[in-house]
Amino acid sequence: MGGLYDIADPRFARLVLPNAGLEVLGAGFRWTEGPVWFADHEMLLFSDIPNDRVVRWTEAGVTVFLQPAGFANGHARDRDGRLISCSHHHRRLERREFDGRVTVLADEFEGRRLNAPNDVVVKADGSIWFTDPHYGINTDYEGGKQPAELPATVYRLGAEGGLSAVAADFAGPNGLCFSPDETRLYIAETGKQFEAEASKYVRVFEVDGARLRGGRHFCSVAVGNVDGLCADEDGNLWCSAGDGVHCFAPDGERLGAIITGDTVSNVAFGGRQRCRLFITGGTQLRAIYTNTRGAVRP
Repeated sequence: MGGLYDIADPRFARLVLPNAGLEVLGAGFRWTEGPVWFADHEMLLFSDIPNDRVVRWTEAGVTVFLQPAGFANGHARDRDGRLISCSHHHRRLERREFDGRVTVLADEFEGRRLNAPNDVVVKADGSIWFTDPHYGINTDYEGGKQPAELPATVYRLGAEGGLSAVAADFAGPNGLCFSPDETRLYIAETGKQFEAEASKYVRVFEVDGARLRGGRHFCSVAVGNVDGLCADEDGNLWCSAGDGVHCFAPDGERLGAIITGDTVSNVAFGGRQRCRLFITGGTQLRAIYTNTRGAVRP
C-alpha cells in the first residue's frame, strides 16, 4: 500500500483503503485540535487554539464558527446535540445552547478552580467525562500562566449535575474515549508533557456506573505520545502520535498506522457513512477514507 500505511498486522489491511489518499481539507491554521462531527449538519467543528477560534468545515469549505472561543481545546456533542467545549482561557467546561448562549457546566471542584479542561466525551446516559491536566492554564494564550489549584484529574459530571473525581493518579490526563459498548474508558497519559523522561501511554479503565476501576497500561506509540483518540465500530482504538495515526485492537495489539510524517493532535470519525477519519494537528485539517466506521455507542 505504499508509504502511507504501516501494516503491522493483516487485520489493519482490512481497515484501510489502498486507493485512499490523505486529503488536506484546510490549511493556514496555527494548531488544530478537538474535532467533532455533526452528522445532521454534515459539518466538522475543530479548534484552532492559538488563533482563539472554533472552525467549521463542510464540503463547501472552511469558515469561522466562533471567535473568540476561550482558547477551546477538546469538544464533544451531548445527547441533545449541543456543543460541549473545554475552555483553556476560562478554565471551565461549557455548553453552547441552540440560541448561542453559553452555559458553564463546571469551573471548580471542592472550592478550587479547575486547571484547564482538555478533552471531553459524553456517555449514553448523558454524563460528561473530561480531563483536567496542568498544561494549558493561561490568562491569555500569549500571556502569563496561572498556577494550578487542583491535581491533574479526570472528572465525571452527572446528567443531572454533580461533579466527581473519577481518576486522580495521572501526571497529565489528555484525550479520552469510550469503547463502543461503554464498558471501557481509554485515557491518554501524556505525563508532564515536555519532560523527556515522562511516561506516556494509554490507560484502560473498566466503567462501573459512575466510577472507574483498574487503569492498566493499554498501549503506547513509538514516536511522540498519544494525545487524542477515537474508536471504530469494532472497538479498535485510533490514536494520534508523533508521526501519524496508530491503530490498536481491543486487546492492545498494534495493528498498524497511517503515516502523516508529522505530529497529529486528535482524530474523529465522520462523514455520511462515518468512515472518514478527520485528523487535526499542526497547521492543517486532513482526512482519509477508511474501510471501517466510527463507533455508535448505545
